[in-house]
Amino acid sequence: MDVIVEASGLVKQYGSGSGAVRALDGLDLVAPAGKVLALLGPNGAGKTTLVRAIATLTRPSSGTLTVAGHDVLRAPEQVRRVIGLAGQYAAVEPALTGLENLRMVARLFGHRRREATLASERVLEQMGLADAGKRLVKTYSGGMRRRLDLGASLVGSPQLLLLDEPTTGLDPRSRSELWVAIEELVATGTDVLLTTQYLEEADRLADLIAIIDHGRLVASGTPDELKTQAGRDVVDVQLADGGDLDRAAAMLGPETVVDRNTQRLTVPVAGGADEMLARAGALSTAGITMTDVALRRPTLDDVFLALTGHPAERDAPEESDSGTGTGSSSGTDQRREMAGDAA
Repeated sequence: MDVIVEASGLVKQYGSGSGAVRALDGLDLVAPAGKVLALLGPNGAGKTTLVRAIATLTRPSSGTLTVAGHDVLRAPEQVRRVIGLAGQYAAVEPALTGLENLRMVARLFGHRRREATLASERVLEQMGLADAGKRLVKTYSGGMRRRLDLGASLVGSPQLLLLDEPTTGLDPRSRSELWVAIEELVATGTDVLLTTQYLEEADRLADLIAIIDHGRLVASGTPDELKTQAGRDVVDVQLADGGDLDRAAAMLGPETVVDRNTQRLTVPVAGGADEMLARAGALSTAGITMTDVALRRPTLDDVFLALTGHPAERDAPEESDSGTGTGSSSGTDQRREMAGDAA
């Protein structure tokens, strides 16, 4: 099996003594070539730290990490020649046109003027932005900016494309458009490693999923394999009155998960529809009013909950290099840093 990324005992620690924080804590991970690997995990799990380590933007404290056979510590310039990176937010210059943005990045990667123009025009076509290439980016929609940012990661024809929460902040239509663009890239042979907090995104795009929590690999496999690990069917119960949540949870049993924001309870069951009806009947008899009851197969949300003990978080801020808050470097700054050695 060809491997595009391999981490063994990978540690990234910030600080020392009692105040030390381990963003990566002995992580072991193998990403096969020719597959889309999605990294799932809550905010602070270490996903962005791992991406930054793969991109040679942060130095691991210990362990080994190789990309396309190149050691990130011994040969960072070789690693930078085979990767492209798109961060959590579109890092494009609104005062330039789409074509000018891509040409700038291509020049940073050492392309001559004509080569940069040809590469930029190719990528605009690839991203479905050819007609908007000569427009100022400040006139683009959020989804168009995100696609342009993704395109900026492709002007160097990377072997591996790193996507750090690529659809953060996008509306559903723009998210769907970006998914299609990523799928088309994969179809042309580009390897993709992406981080996401959207479980449906991983289910749609990934061949393999790795779940990371507290800097360690919790589980990995295909989406179907991971869903099988969650086991039983699940009953979702929506209550009319949030004041009944604790009483209903006690009646449904210790495996019940309570979402107070939506007044919803989720509990795994072994008896299918019969058990669902029995549990709903018991709640009704106790005077608890339900607005919805449903039986469904396990989802990746259930897998995440079963393996980590807590639900996946949504729309959390980007991990910084210290593991807290928002990263300080823009995607353009990161590309300049990477391009310095890749050129």
